[in-house]
Amino acid sequence: MDYKDIYKEWLSNPYFDEDTKKELQDIADNENEKKERFYMDLEFGTAGLRGIIGAGTNRMNIYTVRKATQGLANYINKAGKASQGVAIAFDSRHMSPEFADEAALCLAANGIKAYVFESLRPTPELSFAVRELGCVAGINVTASHNPPEYNGYKVYWEDGAQITPPHDTGIMDEVKAVTDWNTVKTMDKAEAVEKGLYENIGAAIDDKYIEELKKQVIHWDSIKEVGKDLKIVYTPLHGTGNIPARRVLKEIGFENVYVVPEQELPDGDFPTVSYPNPEAAEAFELALKLAKEKDADLVLATDPDADRLGVYVKDTKSGEYITLTGNMSGCLLADYEISQRKATKGLPKDGKLIKTIVTSNLADAIAKDYGVDLIEVLTGFKYIGQQILNFETTGKGTYLFGFEESYGCLIGTHARDKDAIVATMALCEAAAYYKTKNMTLWDAMLALYERVGYYKDGVQSVTMKGIEGLAKIQEIMTTLRENPPKEFCGHKVTSFRDYQKDIITDIATGETKPTGLPKSNVLYFDMTDDVWMCVRPSGTEPKVKFYYGVVGTSLEDADAKSEAMAKAVSEMVAAM
Repeated sequence: MDYKDIYKEWLSNPYFDEDTKKELQDIADNENEKKERFYMDLEFGTAGLRGIIGAGTNRMNIYTVRKATQGLANYINKAGKASQGVAIAFDSRHMSPEFADEAALCLAANGIKAYVFESLRPTPELSFAVRELGCVAGINVTASHNPPEYNGYKVYWEDGAQITPPHDTGIMDEVKAVTDWNTVKTMDKAEAVEKGLYENIGAAIDDKYIEELKKQVIHWDSIKEVGKDLKIVYTPLHGTGNIPARRVLKEIGFENVYVVPEQELPDGDFPTVSYPNPEAAEAFELALKLAKEKDADLVLATDPDADRLGVYVKDTKSGEYITLTGNMSGCLLADYEISQRKATKGLPKDGKLIKTIVTSNLADAIAKDYGVDLIEVLTGFKYIGQQILNFETTGKGTYLFGFEESYGCLIGTHARDKDAIVATMALCEAAAYYKTKNMTLWDAMLALYERVGYYKDGVQSVTMKGIEGLAKIQEIMTTLRENPPKEFCGHKVTSFRDYQKDIITDIATGETKPTGLPKSNVLYFDMTDDVWMCVRPSGTEPKVKFYYGVVGTSLEDADAKSEAMAKAVSEMVAAM
């Protein structure tokens, strides 16, 4: 059907409520808005759903959430796993509790019990709960760090990780097969509770989750020695991290934790930031102001669903607070966790450090320095979770640390998604440990660079919204795929990886070999001088991302080389 016909169908079909119809009637004279809302179905992809809240097939609303859940329920029932149930969590965004309940009641109507958190919880706790409760799947209602008008819906499988093959494509096919809104089931909440198909969960899971985090502490001695002196500023950015982050820091012995008051409470409007993203400098303005007042040692921010952590550390020599990128904080934590595990109990022979293909090659250097294996996976923490599952099922491989450049890591295997709560705890522990050595976290970062190399990494995101934007993103990918550059920013391209075609091409010889990873719309260029660039469309936002990395002889040299790469990327995009 044409988008105009679908729009009319939503207005006439008794399945849709009066509030929805009123919202649609209000845009009757706005042809472009009607087209944006109905020209396609909001795509249920490998990352689930994510979109602007509102009425329409291309929006997040109770109907698109129910439809996605009906597809998931069909997949679960066909797999014969309905008896295991599904865990559901949600964040502080608008409509998150409502979407969580809609999903739960659709599952219940399909004979699948839903375990729903009584109030907002961080993403990693949902991952933990799936395995703790023995559920077949999990649903997390969140749009992570997107602007306030967005919400989303992520699906997890029984291993606690977001869905990967074959379950991702299987569930996607079932969702696509739901074409008649009247086949989407739901039921009354009171009836679902009475039949034992809807159960609230909360404190008991919280306690077990926090205990698992505390098991990851290596240096209780350092925390005992200086935990009362270390000053920490923390902001949950109006999201889910406030209670668990403060709780775990208090329970392990940190006494001076200052929470940014203006950003402490959950608020789906995110009134103090335009973009609740710990990657953005704006998100830290209030926290840095408080840090200067308190003379804090480190400044931490978790995103709204608390799976990603942003960091500023104090340089005592200059008195300035220095931002750590996701690559930097990830590598700093990787080095701390691996080095202290080695010092306290030795490293396993089959120890593994895992990173994604767009993550810093500093991780490779760390792995080499400690003699542990480095595993590279596609972008998305679920692929790191997939590796952990493989270690468990085969008995081969010991997980040491895993992270990705987008500010996410996991210490321990209690969860199978990135966990900013455990990262907050571990970074404070590392700060305490280095403080006992008369070092700051910035001193530790510099020492790591000096030891293994001055790696510098960057990313440029080009936003292209709407129908035209989607076409432009595809045009950029097609151009680079069909006419890959032979040279970039003064560096010769030595090999070209096309993950969509599963081919790595040696530029000098023309020889090809498989990438060894699942197919994905990603292009990667290895260059001389240990320079690289990777291009991929975002899986959750209307963006195409350009990642790049260089190695310098000093911080200044690495900065200069990285700036040259950034300029070259901008010029290339402008010319397309």
